[in-house]
This record gives sequence, C-alpha cells and structure tokens, in this order.
Amino acid sequence: MNNSQQRGTTGRSQARRAELIATGRKLFADTSYDALSMDDIAKQAGVAKGLIYYYFDSKRGYYLAIVEDSVAELVARAGGDTDLPGAERVRRTIDSYLHYAEHHHAAYRTIVTGGVGSDAEVLAIRDAVREELVATIAEGAYGRRTLPPIARLALVGWLSGVEGTTLDWIGAPDAPDQPDRAGLGALLVRQLRATLEVIEEFVPECPAPPGPEEPLDPLGDLAPVTGSP
Repeated sequence: MNNSQQRGTTGRSQARRAELIATGRKLFADTSYDALSMDDIAKQAGVAKGLIYYYFDSKRGYYLAIVEDSVAELVARAGGDTDLPGAERVRRTIDSYLHYAEHHHAAYRTIVTGGVGSDAEVLAIRDAVREELVATIAEGAYGRRTLPPIARLALVGWLSGVEGTTLDWIGAPDAPDQPDRAGLGALLVRQLRATLEVIEEFVPECPAPPGPEEPLDPLGDLAPVTGSP
C-alpha cells in the first residue's frame, strides 16, 4: 500500500479518491504512462491538479494506486466463489482470470509485465498476485493453500504459461480461429490437469485429484480438473 492511501478516510473522500482511480484506469487503458501528464489527467478528471497530488503525492503514486485497484479486482474475481466444490472453483478461477484480461487489456498487461520500466513496486504487486493465484489453485486442487517447494514451482510454471498465453490471446483477438474465452479456459484447465499429475510424480503427498470418468469434449465448456462437477 502506498502512503497516499492513508489519506481520505471519510466516506466523501473515499468516494472522490475512487472516482479519480476509476478515471485513471480509463486513461491509462488507452494511453501510455509517459504520454499522460498530470495536467492531462486533471483535465480529463475535471478536477484541479492539486487534488490529485493531495490524494496520491505524485503521478507515480497515482499510477501505483490504479495498479493496486486493478489487482484487487483481478484477485477478487479469480478468488471468489469459495463455497464451491474444488473442481468448480478451479474452473471459475481460470474463467474469471480470463474474463478480467479480456475486458481490461491495459491493466492486465501492466500487472503481468511489471508496468512502467519494470517499476519495483509494481513488480512486487505482480508477485503478490501470482502468489495469491497459486494459493487459490492449490486450495481448489488440494484443499490447502501452502505447498511443498516443488509443487509450488510447478504451479508457478503453469501460471507463467497462462500469463504468456493470455497476453498473446488478448493481443490478437481477431486472429483466424482464435478460441473464445471458454475454449482457451478449457485448454488451460487441461494443462493444469497435466501439471497436477506431474506434481504427483515428484511429490506423492500431493496426489492429483481424480479425473472425470467420461472423455471430455475439447471444444466444449471448461473441463473439470477434479472429477465430475
């Protein structure tokens, strides 16, 4: 959390701060960080530049607050539905992750690639997101959030592949035969299934959840990871 977040504790101040972040998310979605000046931001937000400095100290502080807000939405989407069975929760996690990327291209790229000039604070935010998503997948697959190092590394490797695949997917939405979100989600779930089986080979105490009894349609809806839903 950057220091500017400690300001504006009243309901009205929180609402104004949230409005500024919402405006910033739209602006940075269409324009690069370097191309936007604080004057531009203030004009688009319809406020005095000093108000932005009051809440966020600097342009960088404002940008970090926008990234943190985007991250919070991504994690909330991916980590929701905690009362669902493990298989359904894993499927929903992947679908929610892709849904966010599909509808927030710029924010997703910032989160995954590290933002402005590989900013250390943005990278730390990105790493925290990865850890939370790995823990969410582990909880859905194994019923626990902490894993032995090899198992964790395997899931981190799978998630890195998910990030690269998702970046390519949102970068070419009109490419011929490009899969829709459900199709890509099914592919990622199958890859996760294979990763869980490899984890079991190396870490017997982390057995892969039982697979579905019937063959799965690769072009159908998101395929189960842990047996029949």
